[in-house]
Amino acid sequence: MRLQGKNAVVTGAASGIGKAAAIRMAEEGASVLLCDKNVIEGEGAAKRIQADGGTALFIETDVTDEDSVRQSLQYAFKQWGAIDILFNNAGVSGKEKKLHEISAEEWDQVINTNLKGVFLGIKSVVPFMLDQGKGTIINTSSVLGFKGKKRTGPYNAAKGGLVTLTKNAALEYGRYGIRVNAIGPGVIDTPIIDAWRKDEKKWQIISSANALGRIGKPEEVAEAVLFLACDEASFITGETLMVDGGGLTF
Repeated sequence: MRLQGKNAVVTGAASGIGKAAAIRMAEEGASVLLCDKNVIEGEGAAKRIQADGGTALFIETDVTDEDSVRQSLQYAFKQWGAIDILFNNAGVSGKEKKLHEISAEEWDQVINTNLKGVFLGIKSVVPFMLDQGKGTIINTSSVLGFKGKKRTGPYNAAKGGLVTLTKNAALEYGRYGIRVNAIGPGVIDTPIIDAWRKDEKKWQIISSANALGRIGKPEEVAEAVLFLACDEASFITGETLMVDGGGLTF
């Protein structure tokens, strides 16, 4: 097993990419702490892992709240004595509006979850990893962190910011044995795209706007997360691995 003896924390783990990644890590032997605001779905995901013979716990977590993030990571450390992997995945899409139509509150909601939440995860986990002399952090950016899309300004800004934040963290902590990378998913079959499906005309375009001509599965993204978490990626840091079906080239 590629993660045997490792301990992982996954935010946004109740559904979508986070859930798929938590399941995949557990299949490879990791003990996983699932973090999410959705208690029912989060506990359900943890129980599924347990039922399949894996080790998993759930804790309610608000990634926009520093105390909540810190307490969740402290909980993981108390349970297992080490935190080897942090997957900063929690995110929201926000309402689709032109920039001048977005309220400050709507802007803050997206930025606080998608960008500040990752910062808080890094800030809270690094002390543990510095003491260990090793660790791996993976952040969820997006294909929209690299190119524009109408009416998704806050989301694009946050995901673009994550690309550079990932590089900064990689530079600051690489010499201490901590690798920091990101993934850049394209259109993936998760709840975050439910609103897009309702517009039949738009969905026909969005669902095939990449080189492969289809949307991706959470499990496909989970494989990329797993790779970055494993020792096979030991000389990779500061990178964003695109998992977008060629969407960035389209």
